[in-house]
Amino acid sequence: MDIITHQAIDPHLCGTPQQVEQGYSRVALRTSQAMAADHLGLVHGGFIFGLADYAAMIAVNHPNVVLGAADVKFLKPVRVDETVVAEAKVEEHQGKKHYVAVSVSNRKEVVFQGMFTCFILEQHVLGAHP
Repeated sequence: MDIITHQAIDPHLCGTPQQVEQGYSRVALRTSQAMAADHLGLVHGGFIFGLADYAAMIAVNHPNVVLGAADVKFLKPVRVDETVVAEAKVEEHQGKKHYVAVSVSNRKEVVFQGMFTCFILEQHVLGAHP
């Protein structure tokens, strides 16, 4: 399935799609030293959130999808040079509103979980394209 949203995302920051189907995506991210929050190699949670958000966006896979809200839990730390994988599944949709469950895991355990509320707008959130 072709990805038709968030096409300018940098895979080094938000991950590389591994699988995209109707209502589902799997995205992998190899963390880097540039993501470290401290000298011990703890990855800043914003990068894990960005991975999860990107997975949610491509699970919905509409050019005008935006994030409206997220209820998330950071469960375990992520380290530099670790690969984490986000799996996103559209659990429910009501008109333009989509509820997407996202789980991020390393090879051993779940490190992040969230429910993302995504909206499909009639036009791009920044307005009409020139």
